[in-house]
Parts: sequence; structure tokens; C-alpha cells
Amino acid sequence: MRPALLPLVLIALCACTPRGKDAPVTATQAPTTTAATAGNHAFHDAIDAGDFAAHVQQLASDAFAGRGPGTPGEDKTIDYIKAQFARIGLQPGNGGEWFQSVPMVETTADESAVLNIDVAGTPQVLKFGSDMVVGTRTGQALVSIKDSPLVFVGYGVDAPEQQWNDYAGLDVKGKTVVMLVNDPGFHANDAKLFDGKRMTWYGRWPYKFEEAARKGAAAALIIHDTEGASYGWDVVKNSWSGPQYDLPAKDDPAPRVPVQGWISGDAATALFKAAGQDLAKLRAAAGKRGFKPVALGATASLDLKSSSVEKSSRNVIGMLPGSETPDEAVVYMAHWDHLGTHEGEQAADGGGDNIYNGAVDNATGVAAILELAEAFRKSKTPPKRSLLFLAVTLEESGLLGSKYYVAHPVVPLDKTVAVVNLDALAPIGKARDITVVGKGSSQLEDLLETAIDKQQRRIVGETNTAAGYYFRSDHFNFAKAGVPALYVDSGTDLVDGGQAAGDAAGKDYTEHRYHKPGDQYDAATWKLDGILQDLEAVQAVGVALANDGQWPNWNTGNPFKAARDKMRPAADLPK
Repeated sequence: MRPALLPLVLIALCACTPRGKDAPVTATQAPTTTAATAGNHAFHDAIDAGDFAAHVQQLASDAFAGRGPGTPGEDKTIDYIKAQFARIGLQPGNGGEWFQSVPMVETTADESAVLNIDVAGTPQVLKFGSDMVVGTRTGQALVSIKDSPLVFVGYGVDAPEQQWNDYAGLDVKGKTVVMLVNDPGFHANDAKLFDGKRMTWYGRWPYKFEEAARKGAAAALIIHDTEGASYGWDVVKNSWSGPQYDLPAKDDPAPRVPVQGWISGDAATALFKAAGQDLAKLRAAAGKRGFKPVALGATASLDLKSSSVEKSSRNVIGMLPGSETPDEAVVYMAHWDHLGTHEGEQAADGGGDNIYNGAVDNATGVAAILELAEAFRKSKTPPKRSLLFLAVTLEESGLLGSKYYVAHPVVPLDKTVAVVNLDALAPIGKARDITVVGKGSSQLEDLLETAIDKQQRRIVGETNTAAGYYFRSDHFNFAKAGVPALYVDSGTDLVDGGQAAGDAAGKDYTEHRYHKPGDQYDAATWKLDGILQDLEAVQAVGVALANDGQWPNWNTGNPFKAARDKMRPAADLPK
């Protein structure tokens, strides 16, 4: 995919693993269970640190092999979630079934592929992994481009409302477009361009590939830079290596470019230099209005072999029916998938294994919805509205499980009150704040603020707004459809150590564990008291939504408000 969605300083941090002993946090609650199973664990009715840890330990164990969709790890994962839903006392949420089948295409590129560049008769060879990564969403066994002219198209954006078109006057049919990551205002540090440092949808790489496809390009390459992407090249390489998953074309109306991928910053700099261009100067020019595409005087050729298999993955859905209006539902959601096992890959530190365990990303989120389900189910006062607990697949492959659910909801979207998304919670202790990714978007924040006021905490937005985290987790599919969505992340102003400690922990996680085998559970260092506070807060939001009969809306000026206004009677919605 797409690299998954974890904020630099907002994400949960796995502080110490067998492959990472440089983490600073100390801690506490170990589960009263074995590593092999949570079946021996005595679960509590209320949200509990030991229960949470037991779930994480199981889901992130080596036995689950990184929870790769379409692998035996998927079977173990969804069976575990189903068993826990059943134990808790939920009902199957999909017409009497626990699972919702999500059709997918598994495509594995031949990583021996090379991208051959010809610059005025001088050949350059870009190798898969070190210099570039490429893939195809066509399902074809062989996709070839031959002597495709390279054109630099700035940020690859066509945004009429911004009076911006990087493709103006350019016919890209048969051409390979090369573009920058993020938005025009980002590298220029210009608050008047788009949203300045705050990434918009135009800055996200899925948009850029879709736009290249709409224009008719033969191939599209994004130039990586760590600041603009918010993650290093190793994250790109790891995420684009091995099997890649997609919805079948018939289930996804978005256009697809035949070849898409990334080129490393070093490789791009060398390529542009060979073409007589200065990448830094072109980046500066691309951040100014009136930029025109630049032909690089070079061509690209590629024979990309891929194996494709039609498979299916599964969302897991549990329902707690409402006592008065069961046809209306509040959704708690987390993605269960991670990156699986990268066979044949040498561990970065020369030891350990190559299982991408995904303890923080996102065993914590799954554990969270299990704990919330337990607390709601065992409450003495049943909710008036239904509560839907949704564990979705294929987040790491482009938010595909939630995308499919939104297209095929078990509760109609106009009956879906709101969505609370939990993705990567931070086991680093209590914080004075709680993060809302996309702060200021909806009235759900008012309910959260009421809850955290009692905890003497405050709401903050994500620190790194340039990373576009709002577009990088499953709530976004609900948001695009108009359903108010709250994406809550852990705070970073820690009670023990303040903002400096939170920032340091975020940096440590990003550099050493995010989308790496080191994202493992560690009972000796994880501190769960902060996560418990977060869960109590989002539980309070759900209690209010389930019992007060309200229909929250997006805030005025939010681009998703029109869709919500259209789906709900005006009398239901707050003014």
C-alpha cells in the first residue's frame, strides 16, 4: 500500500523489542495469560489493562505471522476476533454471519524488474527496492512500457477550485509522469497555497496516481522525500514489497494507471542531473502558480511481470442490538491487518525474524474495540441504539476493507449515527491531552471534550499536519460518504516527561518500529494506563451517541457536510 497511517508523534510506541533496545519508556501491566493464547485469561466486565494486553499479545504473536490478508495469519486473526465477539455476547453483525467477504486481487510483482532510463543515449538502471518500487493494479501478468517519455509534472495536481493544474497544456498519453509528494504549499512553506503545511487530499499518493490515470499516463512515479512523505524510504520499500492487495476493478470505480510506484530521492536527483535539470530548483518552481510541466529528455522502459490471484479477505462484524432503536447504530472500528511475513528478507539488524507483528499497528486498535464491546455488553444499562463493532481488513493496502463496507454497509449509512476509529494507540503512559486527527471537523469533538474534561485533559490536533493522517485511516471512507467520523489518537504531552518525552517516543517508534518487524508487544515496557483513559473517553462518546438520540454533523465548511445533510432529514441535524 500505501504506507499505513501512523502519526510521527501521535502513534503508539512499542518501546522495546528483541530487535530494539534503545527505547526509553518504562512500564507495567503484563497480561495474566500465556503468549500462545488468551483462552486462559479471565476477562473483566470493565475496560482493563490486563485484558487489553492479553488481546494485543495474542494478535501480535509470531503465531499470527503478521496478520497478512489472504494468509493463514488472517484465518487465525478473524477466528480470534469472532471467538471474542461471541464470548462477549455480541450477535453476528452481517445478516446472521460474523464475516463480510471482501473480494480482493493479490498481485505480487517480480522484484527482479528494473526500470531502464535512457537519457540522451546514456542508460541508467534503477533497481527494485534500492532505487524504485513499482506495481500494477491491472491484473495483467506482464505490463510493459517502451521508450515512454519522462515528464516532470510538479505535484501532479489538477484542482480547479484552487486554480491549479500541473497538467495544463500537456498530453500525457503514453508518457511516464514524475511528480512530487505532498502539496504545492508544503515545500514552499506558503500558507496561501492549498492549506500550506497541512496536507490536503491532493497531497496523498493515491490521489496522484488516480489523477495520472485520468489524464491517460502510461506510468506514474512519485519522488520520495522523507519530510514530504513523513516516512523514510524503508517504509515505502517494505510496504510495496511482496503481495499487494486491491479490490477487483468492478468493485472500485477509481481509475488505475498501468504502472505506478516511487523513485527514491537519490535516484531522482541523479536522474534529473543526467537530464540537465536541478531537482531542487524544479521543486521550488513547482510550488509557484503558473508552473508548466517539464519534459526531461529521457525515456523509460520496463517489463513488469506480476502474478495475480483472485482471493477474498474478511471484515469481522459484531452487533450489540439497541433496546429502542436497533436500526440505528454507532460504529467502533479498527483494522486487524498488517504486513504479514516478508519471506527471504534479511532482518535489518542481522538477527531476529521478518514477521511484521504489528503490535501497535493495529493490534492495539483491535484490542480496543474488544474491550469497548465487553464494557458495553456487560453494562447494567443496555444502549438504546445498536453498537456495531467492525474489524476491517486491507487497511494497509489502501483502506480497502472499510471502502468495501461503506459500499455494502450492514447498517445503512443514513442510519449510521457516527464512526469512532481506533488505529495505533500509544502504550507510553498517561497524557495531559488526547489527539483528534483532523481536529475541528465534526460535532463529535464536543462529546469527546465533555468526556476528557472529567479527566482534566484537553483535545489537540495532530502535530504533523503535513503528513495527511486524516486521509490515511479507515474513517476516511465513511467521511467521504458523509458519516461523521472521529479518529482518536493518544496524546503526546505525557504526565511523565511532558511533550519532549512524547515527541521522543514518537520519533523512536517511527524510526525503529513503524512498518518494521520491531513493532512487537513488550510486557516489560508498555504502559497502558494512558490507553485506558483514551478508551474510557471514547466509551463516553458512544454512551452519549447511543442514548441521547442525537444526530451529530460535520462542522460548517467541512467538505463532507453536504453529503450528511443530503442523507438525513433537516430536522434531525443540528443547525
